[in-house]
Amino acid sequence: MQTHEIRRRFLDHFVKAGHVEVPSASLILDDPNLLFVNAGMVQFKPYFLGQQTPPYSCATSVQKCVRTGDIEEVGKTTRHNTFFQMAGNFSFGDYFKEGAITLAWELITKPQEEGGYGFDPERIWVTAYEQDPEAAEIWKRVAGIPDERIQFRDGKDNYWDMGVPGPGGPCSEIYYDRGPEHGKDGGPVVDEDRFLEIWNLVFMQDERGELSPKAGHPPVGELPKKNIDTGMGVERVALLLQGVENVYETDLVRPVIEKAEELTGSRYHVGNHDNDVRFRVIADHARTAAMLIADGVNPGNDGRGYVLRRLLRRIVRSARLLGATKPVMSEFMTIVCEMMAPSYPELESGFSRIERVAVGEESAFLRTLDTGSRLFETAVDDARSAGKSVLSGSEAFALHDTYGFPIDLTLEMASEAGLSVDEEGFRSLMAEQRQRAKADAHARKQAHADHTVYKELLDEHPTEFTGYTELNSEARVLGLVHAGQRVPHAAAGQEIEVILDRSPLYAESGGQLADTGHITAAGLRLAVKDVQKIGKKLWIHKAIVEEGEVTEGADVLAQVDPDWRRGATQGHSGTHLVHAALRQVLGPNAVQAGSLNKPGYLRFDFSWQGGLSDAVRREIEEVTNEAVLADFPVNTFETDLPRARSMGALALFGENYGDRVRVVEMGGPFSMELCAGTHVGSTSHVGPVSILGESSVGSGVRRVEAYVGLDSYRYLARERALLEGVATALKTSPEEVPARVEALVERLKAAEKELEKHRSAALMSSAGTLAAAAERIGGIRLVAQAAPEGVSANDLRVLAADVRGRLGSEPAVVALLSTVEGKVPFVIAANDAAQQLGVKAGDLVRAAAPAVNGRGGGKADMAQGSGTSAAGIETAPTEIRAAVAAAAR
Repeated sequence: MQTHEIRRRFLDHFVKAGHVEVPSASLILDDPNLLFVNAGMVQFKPYFLGQQTPPYSCATSVQKCVRTGDIEEVGKTTRHNTFFQMAGNFSFGDYFKEGAITLAWELITKPQEEGGYGFDPERIWVTAYEQDPEAAEIWKRVAGIPDERIQFRDGKDNYWDMGVPGPGGPCSEIYYDRGPEHGKDGGPVVDEDRFLEIWNLVFMQDERGELSPKAGHPPVGELPKKNIDTGMGVERVALLLQGVENVYETDLVRPVIEKAEELTGSRYHVGNHDNDVRFRVIADHARTAAMLIADGVNPGNDGRGYVLRRLLRRIVRSARLLGATKPVMSEFMTIVCEMMAPSYPELESGFSRIERVAVGEESAFLRTLDTGSRLFETAVDDARSAGKSVLSGSEAFALHDTYGFPIDLTLEMASEAGLSVDEEGFRSLMAEQRQRAKADAHARKQAHADHTVYKELLDEHPTEFTGYTELNSEARVLGLVHAGQRVPHAAAGQEIEVILDRSPLYAESGGQLADTGHITAAGLRLAVKDVQKIGKKLWIHKAIVEEGEVTEGADVLAQVDPDWRRGATQGHSGTHLVHAALRQVLGPNAVQAGSLNKPGYLRFDFSWQGGLSDAVRREIEEVTNEAVLADFPVNTFETDLPRARSMGALALFGENYGDRVRVVEMGGPFSMELCAGTHVGSTSHVGPVSILGESSVGSGVRRVEAYVGLDSYRYLARERALLEGVATALKTSPEEVPARVEALVERLKAAEKELEKHRSAALMSSAGTLAAAAERIGGIRLVAQAAPEGVSANDLRVLAADVRGRLGSEPAVVALLSTVEGKVPFVIAANDAAQQLGVKAGDLVRAAAPAVNGRGGGKADMAQGSGTSAAGIETAPTEIRAAVAAAAR
């Protein structure tokens, strides 16, 4: 049975049982505890937490998930993936243990010809929480599973919670016996390779405190309603139903391995364990990377972007180690998207971006590998010069951590060079880094934001947003919240959260900042500083009571600051115009990656490799302003999501849209986007758009910033005044300023070049003086002095070589230091005769470096370094003299 069919049967089974089918959420959700969605229940958290009342009593979904707890271990086992699909059914106070067990048992044992999975009931084992005998009794009664195939386990294995205070409950897991060829008998407590877990049923009934029942601590109470959260591993069920050995041989994963065999010339599963791991890394990471990019993640140096970067780089290095000599990423992304698109059509529609981002990161990493190879060669030379046969763990770690050079390549290349690597030292440094990362993650982890105080208001009184058609709305105060608690009233001077039944004030979302304004009544005035949404339907007005006393139930007038709103709509509509202009000039791959707009200003992030030329930037600005001049009407309408997509409306990556969406259209096909923001009536109201600049905000993501409306006019006026001021200073017309400035720059460059010649000549003329001042340390002539301030490292090298040459053939060492803009470059040169006595420049650099708080290295004849402490220039020559004396004994 194919994986797509396994998904379909699961959803059909639960829909027929009265569940509402809910689409998979994006892998990126606004959750303080998660980088990525890692379980099917994540999008339902507000319902399980009791913060919102669910719109249905039962739901089912197949959620795309990513878990990245220890990426380095992927591929070493054959049953874990970073990306996986979790099929789940959920009950919010409807059925409980018996209902969940019955529904699961029916699906897995029902014959395939009747729509089930057809698993042999005699090979099914279950586990239950050691303090939950009720679950075991239900399994015996409903499924007829005998006592010998029911095993009890402690909280570590069979209790679930989110890792923070909140809901939790005992679990019951379903396992399938794969047979004696896969391991020992005795059930899952003995061997979880033979007895493979395919389904976990969580009976969510408890509220946990700071300490988890998983570790033996009792819950602090019971939930108001008993809920069900189950998850079936789609890939694991596919493994069993397809009769293959592991998840990497299932129908959606094995084709990636076959493509890797084709591209590398190596073969999978022919007795080479290390190569098998590399094939599995490629297959796993290629799927995960494609899904993350499809949901809007871009490679970067922290957070989600760093995870994606690591995945892509591990693919490249694994392919290289398997024998690939050419780029591979395009081929891998193609096969992944072809295989997965039937269940995730966004992979097909977004393929060009997925491929471009992945290929761009591959190209960047290949350059990193080249740089790392050169640094590796330097480390090898240093080791050989020092008579060592082992590269230190710190050198291997620096190559890995600072330059992205993978340890397995370091090991392989060191072996080819006849050296070994201090792997224990490397692993120790890696462990320290992981520990720091875990500590940082733990410090940032927090309990899920508590919105319980708003639950009653969410259930009964959602806010009606009236701001699309009016700036002033009569409203009633539904609730007041202060310091997380409902209060009946608030007096002058207090900060308060005000919930209204109707509001014209826009709540921050979609990149548009919240409106400011006032809430007034007779003798009452509140200044609204911010507006946020809870549950997408309750407006929280954060305000200061300026006059009077506000009470719950009062009738008030909510007012938007008209100047703020005018500027905000200009900024938001201007963002849509810039987006459309970018796509017109650069093509459809210029996809939105984020935005911010406020009165008079906008910034727009988009996916793109490489900077934009001045000519392209001017073209984008011109296309944008042509749309302003065209005075396109701005039309908005609501429709369902499939209809909006079929019309070509653009959606923001990572955003979860409801069944009904709002479309904002400007100029027909020129711009059409899903957007809940406020906008101008026609594009001419945006006013002039002045692009301020374009820059990088991460790998594959660029940012355009612009002024609109009056702010744009003021910016242009300042630019004009500046140009006129420069023209006056140069005694020329504004039109002639560029040519005059260019001529002045050329004259300045020529003068600097001439000055540099004189400076270099003067510096080199000091070589004779320095050589003549050489002192003797044993049988070695030594020059150890500070050069004039401002001498660069390159000039120090040239000068040191010149002085060394002037000292003739007898043993000689030259050490020169300088200061340049707070740095202390230093160079040491030793001639052949000195080296024969055991004096090596690289060793002397390391001896001198601590005096100037620096580091350095190099070869035996010439080495250099840099420090940060200029005070050490006085003591460094003394350290060098001592090191020369010790080496020459």
